[in-house]
Amino acid sequence: MAKPKTKFEKIAFVASDMREAMAARERLVALYGDHDPAEADAVVALGGDGHMLQTLHRFMNEGVPIYGMNRGSVGFLMNEYKEEDLPQRLSDADVSRIHPLSMIASDRSGKAHKALAINEVSLFRERHQAAKLRILVDDTVRMEELICDGVLVATPAGSTAYNLSAHGPILPINAPLLALTPISPFRPRRWRGALLPNKVRITIEVLEADKRPVSAVADHYETRGVMRVEIEKARNIELFMMFDPDHSLDERVLAEQFRY
Repeated sequence: MAKPKTKFEKIAFVASDMREAMAARERLVALYGDHDPAEADAVVALGGDGHMLQTLHRFMNEGVPIYGMNRGSVGFLMNEYKEEDLPQRLSDADVSRIHPLSMIASDRSGKAHKALAINEVSLFRERHQAAKLRILVDDTVRMEELICDGVLVATPAGSTAYNLSAHGPILPINAPLLALTPISPFRPRRWRGALLPNKVRITIEVLEADKRPVSAVADHYETRGVMRVEIEKARNIELFMMFDPDHSLDERVLAEQFRY
């Protein structure tokens, strides 16, 4: 956890296509002006969690901190919407540094599709028959055959999203771990996944791919008919998410473990 720069004189505002978000952007631009994101001290994203993920992807390589304000529904990744004293809120905010996952998915033709995922990389069966997958960690086979609807690899930031819905573990935001979580496993039926060091490379091979086709999804980027998927932490990319100190991402992840 770190503090951002002390002054925020140039703010860029981006909004989802929701009416509330666009109206909020108009009011904030009238109060604080609007700058090109390439020159801004911070980008303020207005919308819900989906828009926050889109904004993080959009500015993946810019190194600019992103501060979200909730004008959507759930808003787990967002701060409370307030129009007053925004530059001071930005100065007071804590910064969570996030590394995305790198996915390389090879299809039937051998073409490699590359994408980045902030939350998770997921594999899904494409038809009525369950997928058959082989799982390797650093080139060592750890599971010879997993029959399931799919499997996912989640970052700590994404562990409270789809991973949690699939009964995967919640990871503290700074934990050097990845969650490997099956989706509706059939065999082995009682396998609930694994916690892996975030320095490993996870390879998932699709067995009987013609009969049981599988797609791979990195956040919102999908590749169909994959044969092999390699997943690892993108060490050379760092994202900066800003949160109010009384409601940090660390605190949200911790609190989520006690929800019922």
